[in-house]
Amino acid sequence: MKPLEGLLVLDFSQFLAGPAAAMRLADLGARVIKIERPQGGDICRQLYISNLGVEGDSTLFHSINRHKEGFAADLKNPDDLARIRQLIGQADVLIENFRPGVMKKLGLDWDAVREINPRLVYGTVTGYGPTGPWVSKPGQDLLAQSMSGLAWLSGDEAHGPVPMGLAVADLTASAHLVQGILACLVRRVVIGAGGRVEVSLMESILDLQFEVLTTYLNDGGKHPARSAVNNGHAYLGAPYGIYATADGYLALAMGSVQRLGDLLGCPALLEYDKPAVWFDRRDEIKSILRDHLRNQSTLHWLSILEPADIWCAEVMSWETLRATEGYRALDMEQAVTCRGGTTLATLRCPVRIDGEIYKSRQGAPGIGQHNESISREFGLEPPVSP
Repeated sequence: MKPLEGLLVLDFSQFLAGPAAAMRLADLGARVIKIERPQGGDICRQLYISNLGVEGDSTLFHSINRHKEGFAADLKNPDDLARIRQLIGQADVLIENFRPGVMKKLGLDWDAVREINPRLVYGTVTGYGPTGPWVSKPGQDLLAQSMSGLAWLSGDEAHGPVPMGLAVADLTASAHLVQGILACLVRRVVIGAGGRVEVSLMESILDLQFEVLTTYLNDGGKHPARSAVNNGHAYLGAPYGIYATADGYLALAMGSVQRLGDLLGCPALLEYDKPAVWFDRRDEIKSILRDHLRNQSTLHWLSILEPADIWCAEVMSWETLRATEGYRALDMEQAVTCRGGTTLATLRCPVRIDGEIYKSRQGAPGIGQHNESISREFGLEPPVSP
């Protein structure tokens, strides 16, 4: 039995953070019903990555909406709204990420729905919090990254701001939302009432930087100083970074520069004998490492460094990674079946519980695909047609 079996989640959210949170709850056993508008559904259906689609919807939509049922409802239609209220009355969790104020206009805000269902856990994702001067700004990942200071941590000193190549604000907010929902569900067991969980892209991406922001706040507000050479972390000294080898790339984490000099046969590194200079003179050190490491293959360097317990790794492409025994041992991939029968390769839930790996073969739903069965099961009269 999965830990969240028996819980009903209503997913009103679109795009990424909210749907990804609902997907994770589904991975852990919850039943998730995705609520969409009848015309067009979730806008993410047409938000394509590399123009790759499956059965008329983007792979992004399929990847974050697996193992859900589909229910279509026009929230501005009084009859549909009445049916939604009936569903809310029987749900355990509701997730939404409309702009602040939209759910209130629909009569589906927290204050309204807790009158319907006091045990409901109500999860909300916004861009920049529920109040303040940014409340109406678009809650989009790149914008949140850019405003949060994160873009000044990657790339070398000569580069301008560099965004991360993932929707890191959305994905972090999604994880935080799941954490808050689970905490409220545990509290519900104790006090018998639900609660409201609020996260935002901005708060989540700031929390993601808590380690370096703590340094900034206690170091006179100094701007992050990226390495001019092979920057891997603005707040760490040499050798931290990625270096080209004769046939690929090698990642070096924290470690003694002098010891590296001994192991690599690089006498120029031996003069850097004090840890303080590994930060203050990191560009000199990294330049020496860069020129030295390109003379031999990645495997050659690994054969020296790994037995000496130096923190290092080959930099792999996805193709290289998937060919390794280590990746295969993780059993991360799964195949889901889309509503039209197409098989989609994706990744599984990364959480193991009692040693068990959770996989699901059910793909993302069509718009209103399960309207009739859900209407019958929950007594929504008359049955809603998609």
